[in-house]
Amino acid sequence: MMIRKMCVEDLDVVLKLEQQLFSSCWTYDMFYQEITSNEFAQLFVYEVEGEIIGYYGLWVLYEQAQITTIGIKPSFQGKGFSKVLMDDLIQKAIDVECEFISLEVRISNFKAIQLYKNYGFEIVNIRKNYYQDNYEDAYLMVKAIGGLS
Repeated sequence: MMIRKMCVEDLDVVLKLEQQLFSSCWTYDMFYQEITSNEFAQLFVYEVEGEIIGYYGLWVLYEQAQITTIGIKPSFQGKGFSKVLMDDLIQKAIDVECEFISLEVRISNFKAIQLYKNYGFEIVNIRKNYYQDNYEDAYLMVKAIGGLS
């Protein structure tokens, strides 16, 4: 098992996972832009026995880390792999001295909301009509880390 920086060569596999997981998903160009041009973006893949089974993205700007995307292959869900990703991304945010982490999540994604709550994220706002595919609202969730925890 290994978590490493995402590279352009990973994008075909990551895009297939993204399409399996989300009805409103990132495009190849969006991932490519994040990897090659966005100085604030950090993207990682999670490999098990050479297979990419998960990934996540963070934007790090000053004291804030924003989870931009996160996913685990469906056949690996519910087996503790999401915990490995969450532990890793939180540690990366701590390592660069972020004070808090934020994310948006569909209000209907009860499993993800519970996972985030288990990690100490709190719902602080609702973003109305956030998702373009069906105009579903999103919860804005925040977790204090570092010196604020």
